[in-house]
Amino acid sequence: MSSEKVLDAVEELIDPILQDQGCELVDLEYLQESGRWVLRIFADLPGGITLDDCARLSREIGDLLDIRDIIDHEYVLEVSSPGLDRPLRKAGDFEQAIGKRVKIATHTPIEGRRNFLGLLETFKEDTLQVAVDQHVFQIPLHAVRKANLVYEFVD
Repeated sequence: MSSEKVLDAVEELIDPILQDQGCELVDLEYLQESGRWVLRIFADLPGGITLDDCARLSREIGDLLDIRDIIDHEYVLEVSSPGLDRPLRKAGDFEQAIGKRVKIATHTPIEGRRNFLGLLETFKEDTLQVAVDQHVFQIPLHAVRKANLVYEFVD
């Protein structure tokens, strides 16, 4: 089974479980690292997710994945918080990020560039408005390859 199909099957299986627990599925990764397969699930709770929450979810999801046998070879399951540089995938993620610094990479160049680091000013009609160095870029959501929050440390 391809990585994309594994991710789709895992998401379909675990999303209802996470929702029942009041959790949000933020992101999924299924990739090879140092010669081993890793299934990484990023989840969050209102107010933040704890290490105990991640351990509990890991047990529940691991048992369910074993029963359903979606992945037919050895792999490592990791359940963690999305961290300070939370990935942005869905429209709701971008709506919550308005007014915050973001880092965005696009599939194709927009006004001659593919990487943007700036303030997300608005998100309307599936278009991001990002201010970068006194210039505002209009980035269609479908053009976004990868996006995440950029945490700013305050002295």
